[in-house]
This record gives sequence, C-alpha cells and structure tokens, in this order.
Amino acid sequence: MGGKLKGRALQTAAWRTLDVKLQTLLERRACTTAGGSPRSGASMVYPEPPSILKGRDLRPGDLDHDFPGALLRTYAWMTASRMADNRLLDLFRQGLVRGTVTGGQGNEGLIVPLALLADKKVDAISFTHRGLGGHLVWSGHLLDHLNQYFANAASPTKAREGNVHHGDPQNRSLPMISHLGAMVSNVVGATDSQRRLGRPAVGFAFMGDGSSSTGDIHESLNLASLLGVPVLFVVENNRYAYSTPVSEQYAAGTELWRRAAGYGIPGSVLDCTADVAATLRTFSTAIDEVRRTGRPMMIEAKTLRLRGHAAYDTCDYLKPGEADAFFAADPLPKLRARLAADGAGSKLDAIDAEIARFVEDCLAIALAQPRPDPAGMAADLFVPPAPAMPWVPSLDSNPGSEIRNPKSEVLTMAQALNRAHRKILTERPESLVLGQDIATYGGAFKVTEGLLTDFGRPRVMNLPLAESSCTGYAIGLAVNGHRPIEEFQFADFSTEAITQITLNAATMHFRSGARLPLVLRLPCGGGLTFGSFHSEELEALFLSMPGLKALYPSNPQDAFNALLAAFEDDNPVLLFEHKGLYRRGKQAVTWDPCYRDIWNPRNLRSGSYATLVTYGEMVHLAAEVCDYFASEYERTLDLWDLRALSPLRLDAIKESLARTHRLIVLHEGRRTHGFGAELLASLTEELFFSLEAPPLRLCALDLPVPFAPELEAAFRPTKEKAIDSIVRWMG
Repeated sequence: MGGKLKGRALQTAAWRTLDVKLQTLLERRACTTAGGSPRSGASMVYPEPPSILKGRDLRPGDLDHDFPGALLRTYAWMTASRMADNRLLDLFRQGLVRGTVTGGQGNEGLIVPLALLADKKVDAISFTHRGLGGHLVWSGHLLDHLNQYFANAASPTKAREGNVHHGDPQNRSLPMISHLGAMVSNVVGATDSQRRLGRPAVGFAFMGDGSSSTGDIHESLNLASLLGVPVLFVVENNRYAYSTPVSEQYAAGTELWRRAAGYGIPGSVLDCTADVAATLRTFSTAIDEVRRTGRPMMIEAKTLRLRGHAAYDTCDYLKPGEADAFFAADPLPKLRARLAADGAGSKLDAIDAEIARFVEDCLAIALAQPRPDPAGMAADLFVPPAPAMPWVPSLDSNPGSEIRNPKSEVLTMAQALNRAHRKILTERPESLVLGQDIATYGGAFKVTEGLLTDFGRPRVMNLPLAESSCTGYAIGLAVNGHRPIEEFQFADFSTEAITQITLNAATMHFRSGARLPLVLRLPCGGGLTFGSFHSEELEALFLSMPGLKALYPSNPQDAFNALLAAFEDDNPVLLFEHKGLYRRGKQAVTWDPCYRDIWNPRNLRSGSYATLVTYGEMVHLAAEVCDYFASEYERTLDLWDLRALSPLRLDAIKESLARTHRLIVLHEGRRTHGFGAELLASLTEELFFSLEAPPLRLCALDLPVPFAPELEAAFRPTKEKAIDSIVRWMG
C-alpha cells in the first residue's frame, strides 16, 4: 500500500535521485524537445509523445487480429500512468504538487483497458481520483494533466479545480467532485443526452466500494434502469474506503455486483489484477452489449490501491503482510512478464525508456510555468450572456397548429408559466421538462398540465422520487447541450439535491469552463397552511453559494418572462415561484420583446420618504402598505420589486436610497441570516452616512414554519404588522 510499508520501501531509489532530477528539470526551462509543437501557451512547447502513446483506442477487431499489439499498447499506457503517478508522489513530497495526491497505482489494470476500449468520440465518463491513466487515454496531452497537478498558470482549469478533480466536459469527461456518489447521475444524464442526439454512446460511471453505500448510487442505478440509459456502472473495489475495510461497509458474505439484480440489470465481477488480457476481453464484450442493447450493466472490478488513500495516508490500519499481498497482485509487472515471455523484452525496455524521457520532459515544462494570476476569477463565475434566442414573437406556439399571436391573454401565474413551457418546448428542440408528477398529473400545482399530451414522454418526463440523482441527471443533460427544466414538487424537497445544486451545478463553469443551462423551478413560500416541509423560503440558503442565478417573479407577466430568460441562460438558474401567487388573480400577459429586463429591479411606486425593496408575494403586500401610507400619512415610498436575486443589480435602487435616505427591506424569509440582511448590507455600505434613519427589516420570525393558520399569520409578515413596524420606525 504505502506509508510505513512496502510502498515506501519501493520508493527508496526514487528518493535517492529525486534532488538530482529536480535540478535537471529546472535547468531545462527552455524545453526545446524535438518534435514539440506549441499549444495553449506561447512559451510552452509540447513534447512529442512516444509513438505507441499516439493510439488511444482499441476496438474488438484489434483484440481479434492483433492481440499482442493491443496488449503492448495497453502496457504502454499503464506504464505512462504509473510513471506519472510515481513522479507526482515524489514531487508532492517536495512540496511542488498542490493539494494532495491520490494515486492510481494498482488501478491501471482496470482504468486503462476500459478507457482504451471506450469510443472517445461519443461516450461519456467521469473518472474518480484513481483514474489518471483514464484521463491520459481519454483526451489531452500529459503536460496538460501535469499542469493541473501543479496548479500553475497553464492549468486547464486555470488552477481553480483540485488536481485530481479535473475533467474535459467538451469531450464528455465530466469533472469529478469529492462527493463521489453524486457523480454517477451526471454520467446517466450526459449519456442520455448523447442518445437523444442520435449518437450510440455508452456511459462509464465509477464508484468505489466506499461510495457504493451512498444513496445517490442507488438512485442512479434505479434511474438508469428505469429510463433505459446504457451506462456501464463500475465498482472500483480496492477493499478500503480510506481506512474503512469492506467488512465494515456492508454485511459479510454479500457482493456488490449482486445489487444489480435489484434494479433489473445484469451484473458480474471481474478481477482486474489477475490478467490484463482477460480484463480487455471482458470489458470489450460488456461495452459491446451495453452499446447494442441500450441497457445499463454493473461490473464489480476487483482492483488495488498500492499507495493508500492519499499521499498523507500512513496505512497504519493494514494488517501485517497485507501490503505485500497487494504488491504481489499488481497487474502491471504481471503484464510485463507475460509480454517479455512472449519475446517482447527489447520492445518493453525501449517503451519504458521512451516513456520515462517523455514524462521527465513534460515535468520540466510544467515546473517552469508561472503561478496562476487571480485576475479574472470574479468575471468567470458565470458564463457570459449569449445573444437572445430567436423566439417567435407570440405568447405561445401550439404544436400541430398555426401560431397564435393574440395581443394578450388574461392568465394566472400558473397559466403564464404553462404558456412559457409550451413556447419553449415548441421552439427549442433541446428543451425538456422533468420532475415528480409533472407528466400525466401536470405537477402538484398544475403548472405543466397538458404538456405530456402535446409534447410526448421523451420531452416531458416523470422521474422517480430521487431529487439528488434526478438533478444530477439534469446536470449531465445540460453539460452535453440539452436545456432541461426541472420542477421540484415543493422547494423544500430541493434540499435533497443540495450537493448537486450548490457544489456541482453552481461551480461547474468556474472550475471547468463548461456551460450549464439548467432551470430549477422551486414552488416556495407560506401562507397556505402547509407547514414546515412545504412552505420554505430557501433563497438565502442557496444564494450563499456562488455560481447560481435566481429569479423571483411577483406576477404572471414577469413569470412568463422569467422562464424564458432563465431557459436561455447558460448558467444554472433557480426560479422561485411563490405558491400563493399561482392563482392569486389574473393579469394580461403578452409577448414582451424586453423579457430580459426581468434581470433588473422594477420600480412600482414613486416616493420620496423611503425606499422599500421586496420581491415575490411580498410585492403585493408592499403595494398595499405604500397605498396606506400615501393615504393616511401623506408619505410616499419608492417601491422596488427586486425580481432578480442573483446577480444583484442594485444601482437604480442605490440611486433611490441616495434620494430618500431611508431604507425598508421586506421579505418572507426569516430575519437572522435571511436574504434581507444581504440586501441591507449591499445597499447601505456605500450610503450609510447619508441615511436619516436606521434601516428597517420586515421579515418572518426565526422559527420553523408553523402549521395552523393563526400561528402562520403570527410567523409571516402581514400588512398590519408591516404598517405597525413602519409607524414605530417613523416615530
């Protein structure tokens, strides 16, 4: 394994020569390797890879017609991975690799054959932290991957992502996150997206014996089976989750691959340490079956972890002699011995030497790169705005009939959202709507009513009660170019998908450069006596995590505009929809060519005494309060409907506050840690000394949402309480 055991002993020779190697590398900063070609950096020359590493693919025909050649290529890639992993471990111990190193030593017999056999032109994958060999095979130059580990200025992620977390979304290698189970559903979504585009893709979703215990894994297996998505689920069983042995992870006598039967998919076990030739043939057959049948499959791959969980792992938890047994099972020397016995000894020596030189040449260049520049990080939080989509200038477009183009229709907010869905589904073939009970039933609040009948099951999809994997599935769809709209039955249930939303979707562009056009619709808010689990206001929770955009309309026209604006945005957008507004009156709704103005606050009342800022259902309460004070006190309030909660565009409201010198913030969420606190701080930090009164916050109590109407009325802001508070404030 590593630490105090045999793994460290095997590194002794490397340690003795390490300082000499580093000195040599740093002296070769010019890096004028023969055959190199300039790539992403003007000062970087990419060394020419060994010829055997220029082939990244193996096909079933290769195994039939030139199996020795296929084995030799597999050996070369396994060796390149091993050498790179070992040198990265060396350099980590010298403080030159950032973060940590979770090496793939021992796992090459699994990851390299599979990556070679995958069709990199269409397939989708998400490697784990043992998958450097897979990254090398899938795409990019070794130097790109080394730059990532060094977190230098040439890093493909601009040094913003951890060294083993990077991917290549453009080539359907989805970046990993440390919540390993959550990655699997992303592959399901990306693979389904490829299939929807008519491409015969297979997805490869990896999990460890440890992450196989997470709920996301089971949700994703069920989802892939239910939808018939051709994903090969691979369990990397190296017997330990960090330090926890499998005996403490699941019941003795059980085998992980047998779980496949519970989801109606085939499962099997494969020892990837015994015979690389057998591994190649087994994976080739499995991939062909999954591609041909369009159905998922699970393989439990017995593999190895020779260096512990990470570079800092001392491996004290191993039993005496266990590390020796691991090294005895290492598939790389076994494969080398087989090839040597077949007469390839001189070729192997030449391959080893050429790859070693290549690795050192790439390391020299990577070490010479400058440190990253923090400039531009804030600008890269969101994907830049794209041109407006070429919408038909009408309220909606009905499939199978002529486009209706009335000047306006009188609609509820629920109906306006339904119209927007119809327009999107009709005009944008990359769109789809998904969620629980949104198809035949039309959603808990009937916002999607009739969409299934008009657009069909592939575009309007009921999904199982598994919010985390369903959101991960939507993320995979979005990364690959689809534009899904996911409805949560209630905003409260989105907390089941908190990792997917805040740590995966929200960070995707910043850490990988990928676009993620995803709309998450969140029916929220109280006042309907639904209790604590169906009434939450979650904007403060979600928007404390950067990378999410958010809209919160207060009327049918704004709701129609908001869904269009959110849909065409290339970032994940939360669309908060107050349940109390779905059928609270009607409004004339029409096609609005300025629908993108929804990203800016709107002035609803002009006044001079104070600036009142609010959003959502509270807009209606605030309007009544403004009318009351104008009538009873002859004091007018400048009322603003915020509409967009992220990004906040407050310039116009700041101008108002500079004129009125008084600020009132009204929102339905709780006071402590509520969104109003951020509004207050953002609006007053520049204008504090011009204020003529302390800012006033009107919001809910710091309690769970109570159920009984009398209790909920005491909990939430009301017109009467708002008036009383403002009167006291004025006095």
